[in-house]
Amino acid sequence: MSASPNRVLLTGANGQVGRCVQDRAKMADRVNRYELVALGRSDLDITSLTQVEEVLSRFQPRVVINAAAYTAVDRAEQEPESAYMVNAEASKNLALVCGKLGIPLVHISTDYVFDGSNSTPYDEEMPTSPLGAYGRTKLAGEEAVREHLSQHLIFRTSWVFSEYGNNFVKTMLRLGQERDQLSIVSDQIGCPTYAGHIAEIILRFVDEINEKEFSGWGTYHLCGDKAVSWFDFAQAVFTKAVEITLLADAPELTPISTADYPTPAARPAFSVLDNKKLQDMLGSDTVRDWRAGLSTVLEKLAS
Repeated sequence: MSASPNRVLLTGANGQVGRCVQDRAKMADRVNRYELVALGRSDLDITSLTQVEEVLSRFQPRVVINAAAYTAVDRAEQEPESAYMVNAEASKNLALVCGKLGIPLVHISTDYVFDGSNSTPYDEEMPTSPLGAYGRTKLAGEEAVREHLSQHLIFRTSWVFSEYGNNFVKTMLRLGQERDQLSIVSDQIGCPTYAGHIAEIILRFVDEINEKEFSGWGTYHLCGDKAVSWFDFAQAVFTKAVEITLLADAPELTPISTADYPTPAARPAFSVLDNKKLQDMLGSDTVRDWRAGLSTVLEKLAS
């Protein structure tokens, strides 16, 4: 296959961000702008350096978007090797091959690279200190990308939700149908982020890379606009779901502490990310109202 100046190769095509990237690439203002090659795990095993070399050499994309990740935070504590292979080793493979072929790489990371001990939003320069295997392996992936490829964009995001896959919003809807009462953690604070918003920002950067001499390489924080607790997030889900009759009634919610709901993996208590660098790069409209994203998701699920 010959090289295309506007071919974009996407890994993790079946995940939340991957599905949203495909949706937005098909929109009227983008459908003719580039050719998107969307690959899932069955199409490309990114933990295999040989496969990565073969596939990237065959497609010769202008940009690679790595939306593949091992995201099962609790299971990663029991399967750290599996998490490391997908989150770290695979990221290294992509960076090595992209470097060899001169292809920029867009890579998605997480707020879990921080320990949550801050009381003010984390910017991109603050020290990392992950609490668990998921955060450690994602940080190792970041470090591999930085080490092996100068033309990279790393987007740290948080509390991702969408109409696709498994996420907090869909879990709340399921539990809301099954139970009259729910206890939700209220002492972990973060920024919910709609995967559709992440996809839009990624494609804006792809446009920038394609259309001019791009120099904004590096790490960016990309999350929703207002910090809330999981309890607040759940309240917003149920309020909107009842409003649009996706649920007949909202369950009674009780706020609880992290100590009341122990999990295999420790979560950051405060993982609010500072979007300022992203705003300085693309403009203030890059930070979106996550409640608008929530409305979009619930309306799609209702229909």
